[in-house]
Amino acid sequence: MNKVPSSREDLEILEGYFSPQLDVSVKLNTNEAPFPLPETFIRELGSEINKLELNRYPSRSASELCAAIASKELLKESEVFVANGSNEIIQSICLAYGGNGRSALIFEPTYAMHSQIAKVTGTRVIEGVRDNEFQIDKDAALEIINREKPELVFLCSPNNPTGNIENPELIDAILSELNSTGGLLVLDEAYKEFSESSFDLTVDDKSNLVFIRTFSKVWSLAGIRLGYLLAPEWCIQMMKSVSLPYHLDSVKQKVGVLALKHEKEMLREVIAIKEERGRVFEALRSLPVKVWPSEANFLLFKPETVDSYKLWEGLLEEGVLIRDCSSWEGLEGCLRVTIGSESENDSFLTAVRKIVE
Repeated sequence: MNKVPSSREDLEILEGYFSPQLDVSVKLNTNEAPFPLPETFIRELGSEINKLELNRYPSRSASELCAAIASKELLKESEVFVANGSNEIIQSICLAYGGNGRSALIFEPTYAMHSQIAKVTGTRVIEGVRDNEFQIDKDAALEIINREKPELVFLCSPNNPTGNIENPELIDAILSELNSTGGLLVLDEAYKEFSESSFDLTVDDKSNLVFIRTFSKVWSLAGIRLGYLLAPEWCIQMMKSVSLPYHLDSVKQKVGVLALKHEKEMLREVIAIKEERGRVFEALRSLPVKVWPSEANFLLFKPETVDSYKLWEGLLEEGVLIRDCSSWEGLEGCLRVTIGSESENDSFLTAVRKIVE
């Protein structure tokens, strides 16, 4: 019998990311876009893929894609880094600025992968909290930063899974403190386009602020796994230092370039999702359900007359899959539903009414 190698002790307590992938007719649990890609995009992509030399390694710098993103964001190509989804961006940040003897501050409840990836990279996670409306107390946050001196602070705006944006005054205060202590503020903006709010924040070589964006939501490209980082050149250089060679394949790079040429079509779909979000919100408010306002493509809600897990199971029996957040700290009894197409949302609301009324 061989002796099986032992893993790191600090990894043995980690459970990994878990979101059920079940065969149901209505999938509203992972915040994917409900609309297919434009036909013109599909045709153009097929033509471009035929031109790719797939026997050759992809461009290491992904310069064409980075330049296209930089043009959209009014930045320099050297201020853009692309990777296999926003999670690889988070991992690269933790590899570069986290690790043994270093720490990352998060504010629960928030996107689970911030803490998960930090722990995988050996980064100590410091957990701040949010109030009953999921806001962060500025003074409490600054006190933690002053005491712990974290190398990384993660904020998610709009926040997943609660849907609220972070207060601009909070962001300014945290950034000012980190500019002094040498920490990095990571603003995860995966759901930015669904928000009615806008910040006058941008990349600045003299500011310790970086932005994470993704093609998974607005661009209907969750299956491609493509994300990007907007950051000062000194940070981008560190991302390139810790990333694997040829880490972004040729197809993915071409998909990103083509997607940016269809921005108008994608933004029309954002408008449709916002309208549906308002309709679903009002419908839930008319039921015995507490629902929180959202500036993302999902809604967090809490049933008042039935057990949340029973509601989740009941919806599943009706062919509707949503996200069960009821066991998460700070989200006891809560569920999250992605805003889908009009017909998908109707199926969800019909099933909810059947169970709670």
